[in-house]
Amino acid sequence: MDIKRIDIEKVARAIEADAGMELAGLRESLGQAKRGEFSRVTTPEQLLVRSARAKTGLTQQVFAKRIATPVATLRDWEQGRFAPPGGIVCLLRLIERHPDLSEELAA
Repeated sequence: MDIKRIDIEKVARAIEADAGMELAGLRESLGQAKRGEFSRVTTPEQLLVRSARAKTGLTQQVFAKRIATPVATLRDWEQGRFAPPGGIVCLLRLIERHPDLSEELAA
């Protein structure tokens, strides 16, 4: 299916019928997709930050403290606003493969 040919209103009505309610911003989002505009891009670094923290089972606050990073910076990395520097990427790769390593960082 060619996204440029979709009937936004028809698709929006079908989605809202399935959801059982009106969805704010749906038509705008469908219009952006139709025009080829994508506001959110997920980067490999963003996925790495999320994955490493998830494997440790730690909250953002605790994880940020373990890697000696402000929690606001960690949030920025997880949400893709900024990419972590190279040294942090290496550390995150190690933590992702060896989640228990984060406990050693706390000591």
